[in-house]
Amino acid sequence: MTATGVRARRSRISLPNVITLARLVTVPLIVWLLMDGRFAPAFWLLVAAGLSDAVDGYIARRFNRRTHLGAYLDPLADKALLVGVFVALGVQGHLPSWLVILVVSRDILIIGGALLIHTLTQKLRMAPIWLSKLNTVTQIVLAVLVVAELGLATSLTPLTAPLIGLLIWVVALTTVASGGQYVVTWLQRLIRLEDER
Repeated sequence: MTATGVRARRSRISLPNVITLARLVTVPLIVWLLMDGRFAPAFWLLVAAGLSDAVDGYIARRFNRRTHLGAYLDPLADKALLVGVFVALGVQGHLPSWLVILVVSRDILIIGGALLIHTLTQKLRMAPIWLSKLNTVTQIVLAVLVVAELGLATSLTPLTAPLIGLLIWVVALTTVASGGQYVVTWLQRLIRLEDER
């Protein structure tokens, strides 16, 4: 095998991709812990998963370890984690059902739109918009706070309850706004595609 072949093989299994895969693998465990009422271990795993999202992105940028696989894998891991956690918390009544439906519907919209663009253009570029990144951060913070309130100590409630109430509306607003921005972006691409034909 040539040196170029070795480098190409290594790039597919870069450290950021390994961290992202580890986050993806923890999703069923976190959801199981939540559904089983084991909120303290679920909290620590959720914090680790949230931190891993920041760490893999930093390593990929800082050490030039970005890969084509990572561009698809990272948002997939984020969506799997957040949808799983939000659905688990919603089923148990710890998050409002309307918010869970909104978050899940937006992710279905994004995945469906991405598949449509790929089918029509064969040129799908995974480049999350800044509003979507903000939405992901607010969703992670809300999930962590809710699970912390359930699993760490009831003394946290006076501190977290008002913040959770505020974050529910921030998540709802950024979910609707980022979903709308994706729709506008995709419509512009489709219009350009039609103009080129």
